Amino acid sequence: MVPKQSDSSAEAMRSIIRGVYIITASSGSTLGGMAASWVSQASFSPPLFMVSIGPSRHTHKVISEGKNFCINIMPESGIAMAKRFGTTTGSKVDKFSGTPYHKAVTGAPVLDNAVAYIDCKVVQSIPAGDHTIFVGEVAEAKVTSTEPPAVYRHNDFF
Repeated sequence: MVPKQSDSSAEAMRSIIRGVYIITASSGSTLGGMAASWVSQASFSPPLFMVSIGPSRHTHKVISEGKNFCINIMPESGIAMAKRFGTTTGSKVDKFSGTPYHKAVTGAPVLDNAVAYIDCKVVQSIPAGDHTIFVGEVAEAKVTSTEPPAVYRHNDFF
């Protein structure tokens, strides 16, 4: 059973400044993608990033099986896409239908409207409460636009 957060704790957590990301992954011909804001750099050398994803998510399964993930850093103009990737499940909806993308070095999808992407090969997964932290070593990273990245604001999504 997950303990309920106090209102002040939940409010404080909403005050943490985060970006808007779509995490994508592939395992064979299966693709996964979800909106996320729990993303962070974990190390300079080697270059490592981490994402925190709930085990009930379709993308969690794809990352676990494919051992890759791509952090797509979204622009303000990509908020509607982030909402779509965040409110539907990939086990029932093809989120990539009509979404322009290409494959990164690891095979994970790179969304063409991302302002930058960081493609990672999973090197570790760590259970963390009701989520799993996937740590990935950077295989490829690129800035693709000069548009500023979007900032996650809780009230814009919920």
